[in-house]
Amino acid sequence: PNCKLSSLAIAFGSTTTPNHRALEDARATVDVLHGLFERLGSLGVHTLEELQTFTSRVTSAQRRKRHLAEHMPHAPGVYLFRDDSSRVLYIGTSRDLRSRVRSYFTASETRSRMGEMVGLATRVDGIECATPLEAEVRELRLIAQHKPRYNRRSRHPEKVHWLKLTNEAWPRLSLVRQVLDDDADYLGPFSSRKRAEKSLAALHEAFPVRQCSGRLPLAPSRSACVLAEMDRCLSPCDGSVDLDTYALMVADLRDNLLRRADEVVEALSTRMAVLAAEQRYEDAGVHRDRLAAFVRAASRTQRLSALTRCSELVAARREDDGRWAVHVVRHGRLAGAGVIPVDANAHDYVEQLRFTSETVSPGLGPTPAATAEETEKVLRWLESPGIRLV
Repeated sequence: PNCKLSSLAIAFGSTTTPNHRALEDARATVDVLHGLFERLGSLGVHTLEELQTFTSRVTSAQRRKRHLAEHMPHAPGVYLFRDDSSRVLYIGTSRDLRSRVRSYFTASETRSRMGEMVGLATRVDGIECATPLEAEVRELRLIAQHKPRYNRRSRHPEKVHWLKLTNEAWPRLSLVRQVLDDDADYLGPFSSRKRAEKSLAALHEAFPVRQCSGRLPLAPSRSACVLAEMDRCLSPCDGSVDLDTYALMVADLRDNLLRRADEVVEALSTRMAVLAAEQRYEDAGVHRDRLAAFVRAASRTQRLSALTRCSELVAARREDDGRWAVHVVRHGRLAGAGVIPVDANAHDYVEQLRFTSETVSPGLGPTPAATAEETEKVLRWLESPGIRLV
């Protein structure tokens, strides 16, 4: 196409004809620029960011729906895209709701599924939040509640697995889907069954706990299984071990499950070294993966449990604008959030926030009173620089 300044000046009706002289060419350029701005304005381009991302890659559906972002505030919060039946299509969060929602209608949004979602959307609802952490937590809860088709993560927080050390005369390890109020010990949660199975295999490698299902009587009289013959089980089934000896082994297992992992690490590291010396590298890799899965799970359980046991924690951090963001956490769940106004009494504000925060009952066993993902978000905020306990 002909993009000469003289041609553009005619196309946009410039009052100055460019003649290769500085002043006339500058005036003609200004007229052309103003003409471009007028045309872009009619297409919904009003900011520098929108101008920078305005290309032919933006679909007509995206351009038509830019007005959906106009009512959004420049504040942290959660946004919900809805279709013509008010069904939630997608949920997201941002520190600046208006800027983030606007980006869905520009060339900066390149995900094909988001383009499809924007084509279906007829409304965007915004929920303003006091702090970015509150927005992130609210996003998780809303995704779990609505399960939007265009969200890929956090839709099914209930689909987790746990390793359970049963509470019985002859305890065993079991893979379960939920935690019960049964005084048993639990490791988890695991987001996939495969990771849980790897951790289970690591524990069975280190401790000769029975692997048969069902309860055993105090004086069992079954025959020994093949695991006993391989020295991988103390074989309580046939009376090969007494209750006290078995209980001592289970106590060590419980200690590794909940507090320290040194015996598991030592057992699997030794096994890996033997396999590597025999050049059985694939088998050594299997044990490496099992150990890694267990160590990650043990670390996660200990971090979650530490906050879960805390009935209330109030923490604050100074934000970029100089104000203090305050969060109330109860049993691992975000119960309240706020930002202390500049002219407010900080002590009175915190007390009022505590009083109005959500009442939270503790979860069962080691489980927080929220999803593990929510508690981990709270933990990451608590571990960030500048945090002060109130």
